[in-house]
Amino acid sequence: MNPPPDIQLIHGEIADYYLDNDGILYSYSKSILRTVDNIAANVELVKQITGNKKVPLLIYLKNSPVPDKATRKFSTEQLPNIYTAMAMVSKPGLAQFIMKILFRLKPPPIPMKSFTDDKEAREWLLHFVTP
Repeated sequence: MNPPPDIQLIHGEIADYYLDNDGILYSYSKSILRTVDNIAANVELVKQITGNKKVPLLIYLKNSPVPDKATRKFSTEQLPNIYTAMAMVSKPGLAQFIMKILFRLKPPPIPMKSFTDDKEAREWLLHFVTP
């Protein structure tokens, strides 16, 4: 899934972003290995984009290498610091696979749901936009 042609993306190492007028952050995932360092840099990038406000995230997932345990733990810990909810848009099965890897032992720290349709994902996320 590509962004609308009139959208100016903010480029990051692990994903490119834009924040829509409703306050939903769109993320176009890149197929690279996540590390504690690039996740930490990405958290700072997201904070810059959102003005340090927690927002709902609509992420277009891509296949990427499975990160190590420390990176998965760090990533999970960071989610509630920057997002109110996460909708993952992907081909059937990919989001469920990622959720199983990240949240094998405990539930996700924020509301999460997987979708194959980005319009449905956006509708669900609108419930998590804070004024």
